[in-house]
Amino acid sequence: MSYLGIDLGTSEVKVVLTDDASRVLASAGEKLRVDNPHPLWSEQSPPSWWNAALDAIAAVRAAQPPAFRALRGIGVSGQMHGATLLDRNGNVLRPAILWNDVRSFAECVELEALVPDAAAITGNLAMPGFTAPKLLWLSKYEPAVYRAIDKVLLPKDFIGWKLTGEFVSDMSDASGTLWLDVARRDWSERMLAATGLDRSHMPRLVEGSDAAALLREDLRREWGIDGPVVVCGGAGDNAASAAGIGVIKAGDAFLSLGSSGVLFAGTARHAPNPRQAVHAFCHCLPGQWHQMSVILSAAASLHWLAGLLKVDVAELVRLAPTAQAANAPLFLPYLNGERTPHNDAAAKGVFFGLAPAHDAAHLAYSVMEGVAFAMADGYAALKTAGTVLESAAFVGGGSRSPFWGRLCATALNLSLRRHAGGEVGAALGAARLARIADTRERPALVCVAPDVLDVYDPEQDKRGMLDDRLERYRRLYAALAPEFKAFSALDRRQS
Repeated sequence: MSYLGIDLGTSEVKVVLTDDASRVLASAGEKLRVDNPHPLWSEQSPPSWWNAALDAIAAVRAAQPPAFRALRGIGVSGQMHGATLLDRNGNVLRPAILWNDVRSFAECVELEALVPDAAAITGNLAMPGFTAPKLLWLSKYEPAVYRAIDKVLLPKDFIGWKLTGEFVSDMSDASGTLWLDVARRDWSERMLAATGLDRSHMPRLVEGSDAAALLREDLRREWGIDGPVVVCGGAGDNAASAAGIGVIKAGDAFLSLGSSGVLFAGTARHAPNPRQAVHAFCHCLPGQWHQMSVILSAAASLHWLAGLLKVDVAELVRLAPTAQAANAPLFLPYLNGERTPHNDAAAKGVFFGLAPAHDAAHLAYSVMEGVAFAMADGYAALKTAGTVLESAAFVGGGSRSPFWGRLCATALNLSLRRHAGGEVGAALGAARLARIADTRERPALVCVAPDVLDVYDPEQDKRGMLDDRLERYRRLYAALAPEFKAFSALDRRQS
């Protein structure tokens, strides 16, 4: 028996094929393009997701034909929050509005005015990255599209629909829409009504590890698979990464440096802290929840700098440790606005303290340090919500840098563990959920932590310097927050 995990990221679709012990047999990836047609906008073509998934699936099928024929389950994880809109004939109405699109910040205020106790229902503040405010924006500025909407899907659920022909979502991904009553694990009629929708516009809900549907028969025959293939509920990308790295119960945690940055902590109950923009979501396993602090530009900030300087990211990672840290500029990594703890869609990226002596090494260090400081701010918000961690797994593309791992560990004063397979964590987690849906094994037996490759402990000799710079970083944001709002007003007029 084998299981397929598909992870629909922002920049790439990753696919892994695993055996019945969750060992990776083959993996493949296909790049994706993000479009930014106006300031504050971020969009992608849903058909491009499907085409990329098909190409990646074909690659793993070619790499392991016998194992692929024995496929018994498929799980899909993906970038959260994206508004993917279909009409009654299944046609895509417009490009998907993504998680890092912040055009709907005014609609967040409107949504919370329409439902004053929205945070009590959803466990979260209304943020422009979430799905519901996007629909309010569409109702005003693209009314013809809005009127034609028959189904609103999250990105991974679009892939699930193409695989099965059925509209299904899971609790973890649905938590990021602002339409879910997170404590009850069900759609909220009031939140849907506030955006002019009802249950008929939503996919059916299942737990991430439950069977959702069967693979379409025509695809099963085309791919040469021997028997029926179950497609599970799947998960949002972070919950899937948690399943892939063994973070499935209260006290477990991971820190992810992907395009965005996430500190994810498992909880045994719904434990919100909306005042500081902590995300309180359902986990992808029954009876479990989690908290997250989120920044919108983590590794994306380093990729931005690499593009600006016209060098490879690997070169910046090599240069950063050579800089004199105490003399480096400060960097606010708010290129796409910010979530935890500021919930400030207007926030901008900033280099502060530039001088003629600064070079690429200083800028690379500043960006990596700024991301670490933003994660430290997020951990402080989780502590306010009652979460204190002993250690966390370290995952995402940024986890390939030991220097960045030590920097984050020191800034957060938290030991970080790098595990084998962290770069395919979400896809592996999706495959594990498919295995549970097929075999009904206990999640604790399937979602185990991979081998630890490295441990990054806080560097106590650098704590004083970093603590001083972190306080300056925090004062810098507070001083600039009013100016960000002025820039935001200009951006809105231009869009």
